[in-house]
Amino acid sequence: MFCASAISAENKADLVANYRIGAHYNLADKSVDGRETLTWTNSTSNEVPELQFHLYMNAFKNEKSTFVRESGGQLRGDGLEKGKSPWGWIDVTRMSMAGVDLTKSLQFIHPDDSNQDDQTVIRVPLAKPVKPGETIELQIEFKTKFPKVFARTGYAGTFLLAGQWFPKIGVWQSGAWNCHQFHANSEFFADYGRYDVDLTVPSNEVIGATGELVSQVANAATKTTTYTFHQENVHDFAWTIQPDYVKLERVFRAEREVSPKELAIVMKRHSISIDEARLTDVKVMLLLQPEHASQAERHFKAAFTAIKWFGLWYGHYPHRTLTVVDPPHNGGGAGGMEYPTFITAGTNWLTSANDGTPEEVVVHEFGHQFWQGQVGSNEFEAAWMDEGFNTYSTGKVMDLAYGRIRLPLSLFGIPVGWYSSMPTAKALEENRAAYIGIGPKLDDLARNAWQYRNSGSYGQNSYMRPGLMLTTLENLLGSDAMERVMRQYQQQFRYRHPSPADFVNMFHDMPEVRNYFEQTLYGSNVIDYKVDEVTSKPVKASLGVFDKEGMKITVTPEDIEKLDKAKSDKAKKNQDYLDTVFIRREGEVMLPVDVRITFKNGEVINEKWDGVYRWVKYEYVRKSEVKQVEVDPGHKLALDVNFTNNTWTAEPDLSVVVKWSSTLLFWIQNVLHLASVVA
Repeated sequence: MFCASAISAENKADLVANYRIGAHYNLADKSVDGRETLTWTNSTSNEVPELQFHLYMNAFKNEKSTFVRESGGQLRGDGLEKGKSPWGWIDVTRMSMAGVDLTKSLQFIHPDDSNQDDQTVIRVPLAKPVKPGETIELQIEFKTKFPKVFARTGYAGTFLLAGQWFPKIGVWQSGAWNCHQFHANSEFFADYGRYDVDLTVPSNEVIGATGELVSQVANAATKTTTYTFHQENVHDFAWTIQPDYVKLERVFRAEREVSPKELAIVMKRHSISIDEARLTDVKVMLLLQPEHASQAERHFKAAFTAIKWFGLWYGHYPHRTLTVVDPPHNGGGAGGMEYPTFITAGTNWLTSANDGTPEEVVVHEFGHQFWQGQVGSNEFEAAWMDEGFNTYSTGKVMDLAYGRIRLPLSLFGIPVGWYSSMPTAKALEENRAAYIGIGPKLDDLARNAWQYRNSGSYGQNSYMRPGLMLTTLENLLGSDAMERVMRQYQQQFRYRHPSPADFVNMFHDMPEVRNYFEQTLYGSNVIDYKVDEVTSKPVKASLGVFDKEGMKITVTPEDIEKLDKAKSDKAKKNQDYLDTVFIRREGEVMLPVDVRITFKNGEVINEKWDGVYRWVKYEYVRKSEVKQVEVDPGHKLALDVNFTNNTWTAEPDLSVVVKWSSTLLFWIQNVLHLASVVA
């Protein structure tokens, strides 16, 4: 057995939405017949006159759904296979409460748009409202037909990933239901609860699911097995089956993986006890495709690395299990996705040791256990609080554990990641903002996920831009201070639903940081500093009339020419130069920035500009010409959209390489999102 400390009382969720589900999988038509008992508590001070439920699977029902209309049937590199019966759907066949049949009163509603054909949200009128603190119980029968794998769920051959597969109640907040339709550019939002799920599947299937396996009972007559899973303090439940999974198990043993020195650093940094700093053991289960068996060690190492560093930085992973799923090559639409205690990764048959596949996918998807699984931000309304926080955190883990990795120059035509050799200066200049994933000023970062101009803007503003925003903030505050704030935020809002204001308020005593958020979060302005102009001119005698020893002396061009010819070689080497440097702020965001001027004789001058006015001029008289000028030489402003104009050299030197994070510019999930850009 492995050990795991119990979750303390103050670190447990309010179990608002508790599900008891029994589901029978029908292999022939890839469907589920389900029964669901939902126990729901009104944890607010408002009466609730009706209920609202997500029926996410209806997003794949036809071409008239809001999801398909917005996505054009394309998402993360996958598309609906028209004419091949790819459709999926969910029907609520019966709903009752306290013996009263509510089925005929169910109504499809459209809280976000005017699409009367969308069927991803229903309302359930009640005979009497649910009072504050009152708990109700509903009995629900449903049938779900899975689509051909697409957008995080479905089947591919013998593989099935069941995500968002059951009727799921919305979140009652501030006197109203937060229950958005399923959009192309949004994920999910739900209350925490307890899940007890019985899954009956063919006995030859290998199964994985959210939570801990409590029991399994085989039925020889039907050749099926019923698996029972249990998990508390989660807001979703997903599962997978495939007969030829290679199932491997290992235990992350905290005492072995974390050294006393590492614990001591965390204790000192956060002023916490060893019990608060210590991590817990986790059983890690890997469901691997047979052809990827040689990559088992890489998957486990990435999972262990993520458990360790996310835990040390933000607080221990609170669950006893983690299941990592490797989808088949034709099931990529289910890859790179997160569910509580259950993540899907993604790799290739041919992958080199340092290309970041599958490591980065595993680390990133595990990170969602913290920035979505535990801190339950609203992915409909503030996707950046999940994806952006996780992009930032993933980059830190990858840089620490793996160093810079070599990613492809581009995928789907989009520049990503660390380059093993720098492209030409011209190529960098042409790619400019796209090189680091930040496009033109198209959308504010703080925006509902489905309201961004297109999926490219959604990807930039949910992943890369907030990731770089947080990295820049860490560079400005210092890593220790940033880590303290991030841990405090994670602990304070664990099992809660924080808003953007809740995060900004973590910096209530830092007005300069609040101003930073005003510029970068609640707007579309960008950071862009550049070296605008550099000149080094010999200081010559001046023309004109000068007073000298009571006389007026006229200096002519001819006089200067004679003086120059008469200079010795030693005097020429001792020549003075007037060195002038102009630095310009191209973007609208105003932040202090460092400037380093290096002269050919080795002298270095460091300046600090407040960045408020559009430009600043530095002028020096030195015995040397300027060799190089660097704006933000320490690369603190990771959010700068164009690093290629930050450096000037007297003689162009393409070997001058900017220090990139291996992940903030990055990785397959971001690329898959950006690959589905629509005009």
